[in-house]
Amino acid sequence: MKHESALQRLKTVEGHIRGIQRMVEDDAYCIDVIRQIQAVQAALNKISSNILEEHLQSCLITAVRGDSVEDRQRVLKEIADVFDAAMKV
Repeated sequence: MKHESALQRLKTVEGHIRGIQRMVEDDAYCIDVIRQIQAVQAALNKISSNILEEHLQSCLITAVRGDSVEDRQRVLKEIADVFDAAMKV
């Protein structure tokens, strides 16, 4: 499976989020909750980075090596859009 590592990491994050939900339900100390949320955000950023790296190593290289100018432009625009969206967060 192409994204097996990402799926495993997402399942871990899912469990971590359930833990944060329990912390909120149990009225845990706010700073502790925030730290756990930050840990989840960092984990999601790492997953995103890994998937992007895989994309660059596969889809982008395939498009750049291909004959289709449209495919190259599409893939480059997708990557630019991802970075643009990341800057808005």
